[in-house]
Amino acid sequence: MASELCKRLSAQILNYIADQKLEKGDHLSASVLTEFFRVSRAPIETALRDLTSQGFMSYEKNRGFFIKKDWHDLAQHEVSPSVTEGADDAFYLSIASDRLDDTLPEKITTNELIRRYNLTRPQIVRIMTQIVQEGWGVRLPGHGWQFLPVLTNGIAYDQAYRFRAAVESAALLEPGYFLPSDVLCKLRQEQEDLLDGNLNDLPIATLFAINAGFHESITGACGNPFFLDSLRRINNLRRLLEYRVTVVRDRFERQCKEHIELLNIIEDGDFVTASAFLRIHIGGARRLKGGILA
Repeated sequence: MASELCKRLSAQILNYIADQKLEKGDHLSASVLTEFFRVSRAPIETALRDLTSQGFMSYEKNRGFFIKKDWHDLAQHEVSPSVTEGADDAFYLSIASDRLDDTLPEKITTNELIRRYNLTRPQIVRIMTQIVQEGWGVRLPGHGWQFLPVLTNGIAYDQAYRFRAAVESAALLEPGYFLPSDVLCKLRQEQEDLLDGNLNDLPIATLFAINAGFHESITGACGNPFFLDSLRRINNLRRLLEYRVTVVRDRFERQCKEHIELLNIIEDGDFVTASAFLRIHIGGARRLKGGILA
């Protein structure tokens, strides 16, 4: 029986195929999906095997997984979050806020979380599994969970932004920097979709994931894994404070437009200008959000 995480990833992969308009016979790379969904390789491969057993994918030894149906045939299988999962968002943010305020202990059992938030066991497991996926918690042997360190004050948050500005702008100046055209197009389409949609209706966690994913893709294109690893660690540390300051959504439209402008500069191959532009972009966000936390 597929786990809750496997079911969710399977549905998300179908959505990904439809969104990317992939065709029957296209290869679906586990490593690309691992990067896209920011989870480890094991659950991605489990989800792909689950989709294979359902007839959506095929597997060829030493070659990997291939799509068996065109994207428009798969679109009907897209799974929107259920009412239960949507209701989880508020409790997820409550846990994040309590952790940020240091009112939750570092280690806690599932039963303690059930009593504290008046939720069912499946709800708690689902929420905590998301937290583990996002990198600010781990599951302990038995029925316990441990929260990992996060940034909890404005000074540390400001330092994280200055670190990001230094690392991300430097990544663009690495020898051989290369952002594949398909990745660039995907990132641009993602930002345009945000501008065309209603930014105010998206959950805070979703907005953070999209923004962090954009910056990680730009940085990862430098080919130096230490840059990307450092950025991911910082993103996990600042996640909860971002949830707190993201209540101010006025900058989102400008942020998306700046992201698209950055992609245009990168596409032109002017990495020196792109590096300077990115440093200014991150600096603007630092000043705005730092003022909220002050």
